[in-house]
This record gives sequence, structure tokens and C-alpha cells, in this order.
Amino acid sequence: MFESAACEWCERWHEEIGPAYGKTPFGRAAPLRRIDIDRAIPAVYRSVRGIAYTPTFVLWHRGRELGRLVGYPGEDFFWPLLERLLEKLPADSADRPRRAKG
Repeated sequence: MFESAACEWCERWHEEIGPAYGKTPFGRAAPLRRIDIDRAIPAVYRSVRGIAYTPTFVLWHRGRELGRLVGYPGEDFFWPLLERLLEKLPADSADRPRRAKG
């Protein structure tokens, strides 16, 4: 998650989604790493280009970007968009969340 302390949408994400995120299959598949765009970007993520808006959620797998969500559209839209993004993980990836059967 590329974010900024001045970002009210980031703050809203942390209030609405943050407490539950790590407890979900999505959060386990894509653990959240918070990167403040106003500070030095960790070397491993310096190849990520085009971060113009916060929050931007980048799906990173084995050293490369698979996709991203730009902005926070609210709780009702975030989870389905995240699920669609996580479908980009390789089918055989142990990280990919499994759909509930039924």
C-alpha cells in the first residue's frame, strides 16, 4: 500500500478495512506492506513506477508487479476489486485465496 500521511482516503481505508484485512484470506494472500511515498522507498519496491495517487495497492509477487488498485472506493467496492486483483496470482500459488465451495 503506497500511502501518505496527508491522504484522507488512506486514513479511511485504515479505519474501515485495516482492522480486518490481515484476518481475511485476502490479507493472508497479500500481506499489507505500508510504504509512505513521502519517505525513501525500500529498494525492493523502487521498480514500481507511476504512483501518482494514494492509496495505491500494488500486488507484488516474486519480485514483480501483477496489478494494482488505485484509490479507495469504499468498503463495499474494495473487497470485490481486491478479489479480482488476487485472481492474477498464479493458479498454483500457495498464496492465492481459494473460493468457498457451494
